[in-house]
Amino acid sequence: MLSRLEKRASSRLSQLSRQVSGQARTMAGYSKTKFQLNTGAEIPAIGFGTWQDKEAQEDAVYEALKVGYRHIDTARIYGTEPGVAKGIKKSGVPRSDIFITTKLWNNSHHPDDVEKACDASLKDLQTDYLDLYLMHWPSPFARGDKLMPKKDDKIQTGDTDYVDTYKAIEKLVANGKCKAIGVSNFSKAEMERLIKETSIVPAAHQMELHPYLQQPSFIEWHRSKGIHVTQYSPFGNANPVYDKGQNIGKMIDDPLLTDIGRKYGKNGAQVALAWGIAKGNSVIPKSKTPSRIQANFEGDFKLDAEDVQKIDTLDRKLRFNDPSQNFGWNFYADLDGKQK
Repeated sequence: MLSRLEKRASSRLSQLSRQVSGQARTMAGYSKTKFQLNTGAEIPAIGFGTWQDKEAQEDAVYEALKVGYRHIDTARIYGTEPGVAKGIKKSGVPRSDIFITTKLWNNSHHPDDVEKACDASLKDLQTDYLDLYLMHWPSPFARGDKLMPKKDDKIQTGDTDYVDTYKAIEKLVANGKCKAIGVSNFSKAEMERLIKETSIVPAAHQMELHPYLQQPSFIEWHRSKGIHVTQYSPFGNANPVYDKGQNIGKMIDDPLLTDIGRKYGKNGAQVALAWGIAKGNSVIPKSKTPSRIQANFEGDFKLDAEDVQKIDTLDRKLRFNDPSQNFGWNFYADLDGKQK
């Protein structure tokens, strides 16, 4: 007689096996660094981020694909999914050669809303499947069509448990709409509970990560669970939207990064990307400027071990993105960089 724990483990293994079956694929002609997910599929280490500049994304994605990117990151809340689709179509690159990630927004956390939200993303992206679908935040908003539902200038929160949301996302793997699923912006405690109470171990966790916020123990925990890490904001406070980073120098101009860059003929931003890749993470820099799109793609190069170790000393536990107050949820409660 199998114990409940043994049955759970057996069920998880069988589901993961079905998830992996037939989904491993390589990307034709792609010579840059790739990492393998726990599904067996490959994710390119250098991705193209599409947050902000909604109207510029068609041309930006086209330019990125022309340069050689094969990993595109978007989200429902960005409003860039239609632009991504147009850029892909314009490029002529086959859909099967592109790894597309998008994300479920907070207003669609209720289990009854998850598949509809996914379908809306699929429609806007003009594809019948996603390579990776992430729960953007663990925090639910009020159900409805409004992405940012507010009352008296405050976000109206919902009451859906993120575990129930994730269980609904799991069904999208079974019906073929999502090749892999995961999360973004979770704490360690939230991750541990999620794994304990659901069936499919997340393929990826997307989080703020850069030389000024390295979170080494949390990253190692992901490795131990077979969960890939994708770094958003790999340039730290280079984005002016982060108020917290305005009173210090730009991370990408840090003297150590620029000094190491001279050794390789690279700039500080490219070194920051190479450091993330050296750690086994994918990175998703964003730009709408062709020269920077090209330069970021060239951030996939090998750093000497001694240079990786030097960059490891830069950790300042500086977190630039924490919308806890606005979203009505205490994010990152047990992680580095949390403001008490």
